[in-house]
Amino acid sequence: MIQGQSALIYRVKEKEQFVSADLKADYEVSELHVDVKLHENGLLDLEGYRAWRPETAHYSFVRNAKGQFLCDIRVEKMSKRWYNVVNPDDVVARYGADTMRLFEMFLGPLEQSKPWDPKNITGCYNFLRKFWRLFWDDKNQWQVQESEARREELKILHFAIKRVEEDIERYSFNTVVSTLMSATNELTRLACHSRVILEPMLLLLAPYAPHLAEELWHQLGHTDSVHHQTFPTWEAQYLIEDIFDYPVMINGKKRGNLVLPLEMPVPEVEQAVQASEIYQKWSEGKPPKKIIVVKGRVINVVV
Repeated sequence: MIQGQSALIYRVKEKEQFVSADLKADYEVSELHVDVKLHENGLLDLEGYRAWRPETAHYSFVRNAKGQFLCDIRVEKMSKRWYNVVNPDDVVARYGADTMRLFEMFLGPLEQSKPWDPKNITGCYNFLRKFWRLFWDDKNQWQVQESEARREELKILHFAIKRVEEDIERYSFNTVVSTLMSATNELTRLACHSRVILEPMLLLLAPYAPHLAEELWHQLGHTDSVHHQTFPTWEAQYLIEDIFDYPVMINGKKRGNLVLPLEMPVPEVEQAVQASEIYQKWSEGKPPKKIIVVKGRVINVVV
């Protein structure tokens, strides 16, 4: 069940005056519910409130030191009584149906009650925009390439497929969205525009953002629907770790990290450590007395 966020302001008893939520302790007050559309992140729209409650137009509003008039936020069942009912049509009109659908899945586990938190709507909206930019750049230029995928990109894709498959089986749709967001961020960082990667990513996204996925699927040249495709499968070979971020200990203290291939022979690891900026900075020009390499765990240097 999705619960609503109620907003409350405080009227000073026996006075035609309201006080900001962070000042209520200094007054004797009674609480009043406010229409959820009249605040954003707890900041009250004063003019909107006066228009909503014309009888309070002449009331004074005591603001805090920052000049803000804040509401208290309370999680309650959505009800007209509390003025906290959110019309999904309003969300769709502003952000689109895909964002609304994605946001509902992102709120939390299906079996739990979840508070409607509008701050996360923009996060879902921005995620879809970032995903779109894997296909189209900021100048609206198509940038999907027919190049082969790099191993790092394949690792991100197959990790995402594995996680999404497992989470769907558990009905853990909120973590599916988190996985897709993380994968999109990583592919953006790598400037990945390979069709080999992006087509399976579209299949993963399609149940959550069906309109965007269908549009991009046809732009890739397909004539059938993205929703009629077979779910992608992950391959274990791409999930094997082949590099490791070694913590480098010098005389018993961690001085930094060094990323090296796991299969690198120990003599080459020792050479890489001595050539690193970490060693140059902390060894004071002294040669190492001993270098102990524990594969896949740590590098210890005694100077």
